[in-house]
Amino acid sequence: MAFELPALPYAKNALVPHVSAKTLEFHHGKHHADYVKKLNKLVQNSEFERMQLEEIIQATAESAAHRKIFNNAGQHWNHSFFWHCMRPEGGGKPDGNLAQMIERDFGDFDKFREKFIEAGVNRFGSGWAWLVVDAGKLAVVSTPNGEPPIVSARHALLTCDVWEHAYYLDYQNRREEFITAFLDHLTNWEFAAEQLRIEGEGSYTGARAYGQGVEQFARSGKVGQAAQRAREAYEGAEGDSLRRAEEVGRSHSRGEDRQRRAAAKSRDGGKSKT
Repeated sequence: MAFELPALPYAKNALVPHVSAKTLEFHHGKHHADYVKKLNKLVQNSEFERMQLEEIIQATAESAAHRKIFNNAGQHWNHSFFWHCMRPEGGGKPDGNLAQMIERDFGDFDKFREKFIEAGVNRFGSGWAWLVVDAGKLAVVSTPNGEPPIVSARHALLTCDVWEHAYYLDYQNRREEFITAFLDHLTNWEFAAEQLRIEGEGSYTGARAYGQGVEQFARSGKVGQAAQRAREAYEGAEGDSLRRAEEVGRSHSRGEDRQRRAAAKSRDGGKSKT
């Protein structure tokens, strides 16, 4: 399959003044687009050509021979997720179950906020700051370069890109100021809450089993076998929940459309057509 650059879920100028239209033009239209272009070229006519994005990431995570494929696949996954982690007039504190879990696992929101900023600021070089579910508890982690949390069986809820291209046009070297603006004015907590709901339905279990299924082969460099094991895991029952997570990450708006249609169907007694 050929991977495609997903559309932004908002206009390029929608995040002004915290992220400029020029930054999104370069970040989405050039950097992310280039990862997609390179990934398609790298997997063409290979054992990875017909694999899902998560399959490619898992099968190449420990393979030095396929590091370029892993880097570009990971960056495509990370960026596709990242765009949905921001929204106009976002930021502040979440509510509901997510807020309760943050209080349970960090003490309070301010302690979570401090840890998240610290994770992004202290990431040496390029990488990502994440809020994840790790073994049933919330955690803040950072990953280097293009590494997604799924390679370590963590379920992503929220991320902030701390590569320089994410903020340099607007903040120059002031990374902490960018992360602070992300949390205070841009964070899409509704999207994060949706990822937590999906995790509760089993996608974390699916991602963990999926990762374990290919680990022994990927570590040995037997990528062909890793790809086969990844395919088997992805086509199994656990893969269903993983595909649901992928779909939400690609288009949160489609999920909202489905919810509206379901609500309309309920109101008119099940007569609405979808």
